[in-house]
Amino acid sequence: MFSQIDRLIDQDEEKVLQTSTARLLRIRHSCAHVLAMAVQMLFPETRVTIGPWTDTGFYYDFDRPIPFTPDNLIQIEAEMRRIIQANLPIRQEVIEREQIRAEIEQLNEPYKLELLDSIPADQPITRYLIGGAETLPGGSEPSDALAPNQRGKDCWWDLCAGPHLNSTGEIALDAFALESVAGAYWRGDETKPQLQRIYGTAWETPAQLQAYLIQKEEAKRRDHRKLGQDLDLFSIQEEAGGGLVFWHPKGARMRLLIEDFWRKAHLDGGYELLYTPHIANLDLWKTSGHFDFYRENMFDQMEIEAQQYQLKPMNCPFHVLTYQSHLHSYRELPIRWAELGTVYRYERSGALHGLMRVRGFTQDDAHIFCLPEQVADEVLGVLNLTETILSDFGFTEYEVYLSTRPVKSVGTDEIWQLATDALVQALDRKNWAYVTDEGGGAFYGPKIDIKIRDAIARRWQCSTIQVDFNLPDRFEMEYVAADGSRQRPIMIHRAIFGSLERFFGILIENYAGDFPLWLAPVQVRLLPVSDQQRGYAESVAVQFKQAGYRVEVDVSGERLGKQIRSAELAKIPVVAVIGKRELENQTLSVRTRQVGELGSLTLSELHEKMQQAIVNQQQI
Repeated sequence: MFSQIDRLIDQDEEKVLQTSTARLLRIRHSCAHVLAMAVQMLFPETRVTIGPWTDTGFYYDFDRPIPFTPDNLIQIEAEMRRIIQANLPIRQEVIEREQIRAEIEQLNEPYKLELLDSIPADQPITRYLIGGAETLPGGSEPSDALAPNQRGKDCWWDLCAGPHLNSTGEIALDAFALESVAGAYWRGDETKPQLQRIYGTAWETPAQLQAYLIQKEEAKRRDHRKLGQDLDLFSIQEEAGGGLVFWHPKGARMRLLIEDFWRKAHLDGGYELLYTPHIANLDLWKTSGHFDFYRENMFDQMEIEAQQYQLKPMNCPFHVLTYQSHLHSYRELPIRWAELGTVYRYERSGALHGLMRVRGFTQDDAHIFCLPEQVADEVLGVLNLTETILSDFGFTEYEVYLSTRPVKSVGTDEIWQLATDALVQALDRKNWAYVTDEGGGAFYGPKIDIKIRDAIARRWQCSTIQVDFNLPDRFEMEYVAADGSRQRPIMIHRAIFGSLERFFGILIENYAGDFPLWLAPVQVRLLPVSDQQRGYAESVAVQFKQAGYRVEVDVSGERLGKQIRSAELAKIPVVAVIGKRELENQTLSVRTRQVGELGSLTLSELHEKMQQAIVNQQQI
């Protein structure tokens, strides 16, 4: 339901929440127009571009020589409220292309002119007007309280296909707010003018707005970038270039735990592991099609012995080459290969965001090569493995989307139908509810996307399963069928975490840094009250390390209160104080973040409690 303008330039924008009501989307779209109207009434020199809704509100991009300030946002929001209180009508108008071109040129709106030229000739041109001479539903007259802007008295319009509300008065005054202003390049191209993007949020009721604002504050408290620094887990070193992750010892320890867990789950699930290079001859990426279709997201090539080499943006062509190292029989299929493969993609600096958007990251990639009749079973196996892995990390609520054939695609109707039916069959056998995204598949095949919900009900796109007819054809992959003929295998791409970096960021925010005992980088910290107890603390640490625990001794020499405070800030799950009495009795005075004081425990008693918590993947 995006407008014709939004569809042209926001092809990759995340789709709006399926749970959003049609009315809520109209509210947000109308708020975007009211925002633009308010800006141009207050700052007539401003030029407008686009203003779509988002999954929490709306934004609008402006070209203005002077930066918007926080005080300006207060002014603009006040002006929006006056426009809303005026209860101005909002109406659609179909207009001839040349007529609207003349009006845009008269208003000196070059961005709108560019958008007009982007609309296909066979599509009607529509605009939405706010205000004007028409009466509102019910016969009430529009207010004359607002000063005229550059588009005419009490009237503002924008190229748009809608949908919108019937009037500005339908927007609840206490259910919207402006949030921030940020930079944005026109059409997302850093070679084009930099604009100012004003973000806002809008809801149907004030209660919804308040719930969102509370969630937003909680998300700020959980921000993985701040927690990553506070807990000394990772950093982004600008001296090395933006978007490249440095894993610190504690973060690296957690990464190793995640990787070991992942490898065991895959080996137990019938996968074999691969390791492939980080670069390859550019010709490989031309054969795969990435050079043609993905070039803008690839780093520049490097020349080696008069040949062009490319940092890999994907792992899949390497797995294809591994498959082609010898001819396979149908009896060998399915073949399941998994790799924690690091890839490199050129992301614009403005798009980089902590661990969530980086330039070098490790995909938990896997590819399955199978017979057509095996697709449903293999997809079901992936769904089962996905559920097993994600639930062990604390994610048990999912939103599932099935994306079907787009207009531009490769492959026959028969193979598309077979693959889509196989995905549907797997989802039905799994008994998972899903939403069908008609036409949302990749050009090379249908797919399943799984979004997880975190502790504060945010959705994160992680897992994906994609059926591919394209690469087998491009690389002329074959297997020997039962009748001796050479046939193309079906290729299934899948990832569960998506990338280790992004998933780690999600984990940090989901747990707010309070990781479950099995995953915490330091499980136990021992706090000797004085130097007299340090020897005992070190011996306890050795015993716990030999039992497989991650333990450290506070050697700061600080007073006990400060040691305890330091352990709290580091979010250590288990803290054991060792004083004179503990030394004499060979015990520990234990407290945990979740329960508090556990009292005096022997080493074996603490070991038993920790083992039980780890087996159950709980806090202690």
